[in-house]
Amino acid sequence: MHIVLIEPEIPQNTGNIARTCVMTASTLHLVGELGFSLEDRYLRRAGLDYWKHLQLYTHARFEELQDLYQGNFYFLTSKASKIHTEISYREGDFLVFGKETDGLPENILQQWEDYCLRIPMVGTIPRSLNLANSVAVVLFEALRQQGFPGME
Repeated sequence: MHIVLIEPEIPQNTGNIARTCVMTASTLHLVGELGFSLEDRYLRRAGLDYWKHLQLYTHARFEELQDLYQGNFYFLTSKASKIHTEISYREGDFLVFGKETDGLPENILQQWEDYCLRIPMVGTIPRSLNLANSVAVVLFEALRQQGFPGME
């Protein structure tokens, strides 16, 4: 599986996501301007000694990523009507998440509306799950559907 973070802002979230990627043999793609340096001590600390095992790619723009890879792209947003468990995930799919403060850019949501998914949450609270938690929820559902390939 591929995890895509568009303009992540908080190094600890990205570090935790990196660790999840290592432990699930998933690839991490960071897109656009980051809110931190890849040398950030908080990023490294959250990833601990797992960082050297991470399959990490950076891309200047989302379109650059799309040009390089074939596969299904799914976009996670609280604005979607379809729930993340309604999809049949396949090996090599891309799970795309936006930045912590703003989510995914509006142009991506409009262009990929049919591929937007959400995680069910209580609707009375005007916040959503932490980015690292959201990645884990969706990634593990995708891996569960595939029988947890390569995992014990």
